[in-house]
Amino acid sequence: MSDAAPYPGLVRPRPQRRKARGRTWSTTVRALGPLALLALWWAASATGVLTPDVLASPAGVLRAVGELWGNGQLPDALTTSLTRSGLGLLIGLAAGLVLGITTGFTRLGDELLDSSLQTLRTIPFLSLVPLFMVWFGINETAKILLIAVATTFPMYVSTSSGVRDTDPKLVEAMRSFGMGRFALVREVVLPGALPSLLAGLRLSMTLSVIALIAAEEINATAGIGYLMSQAQSYARTDILAVCILVYGLLGLTADAVVRLLERVLMPWRTPRGATR
Repeated sequence: MSDAAPYPGLVRPRPQRRKARGRTWSTTVRALGPLALLALWWAASATGVLTPDVLASPAGVLRAVGELWGNGQLPDALTTSLTRSGLGLLIGLAAGLVLGITTGFTRLGDELLDSSLQTLRTIPFLSLVPLFMVWFGINETAKILLIAVATTFPMYVSTSSGVRDTDPKLVEAMRSFGMGRFALVREVVLPGALPSLLAGLRLSMTLSVIALIAAEEINATAGIGYLMSQAQSYARTDILAVCILVYGLLGLTADAVVRLLERVLMPWRTPRGATR
């Protein structure tokens, strides 16, 4: 049989083949960007382009980490901040999940709640800081509730959208077999909405870190935000850099947790960019 195309002007199709990439290669490529920024930072500090009063050098930041860890300030601040962020995130996720299921699965819930929730969603959570200080004072309640409000709405929108996208024929089929409403939500609706739920979880976890930064500006006496305010008073750019890097690592860790959950709960899903 000839390899020539059966019709003039046509070429034999060549299907795209996936290139298998090891985890080590992927991790190395992902690390190139941060390593390049670190090298640029070190070079700018070594040549005097960045002076210590503007931004401390990487070596100075490492010394500050050792200082804060040695005197116990950094572990205590991390524990306090993670407790605030974790409690607020749990409250926000639970509220967003319940509200999303209610409006996405029931017509009455949609008519009663969705318009009000969509209106509240458009209010920047940072604008609530003065109001929460009036309502709850400067204690932990105001900080935790601010994080909860910030994380509720991404979870709500994602859950409601995922529940609405559930195949109605599948729902009707399960009802015809006698499955109750709660069992239907647990066994059919939530598994079908899992991609949307994980997307909402990712957004909520990222926002919990952003809201934590805002919450710790409410006259905090402990936490990473308190360390930052103290460092600002004494112009300690090394400690300021440590706190900023800690916030960044918290956000990166939150994203990594969601990626791990996606691999565990949805092993069939193709990683992004796997065919390129």
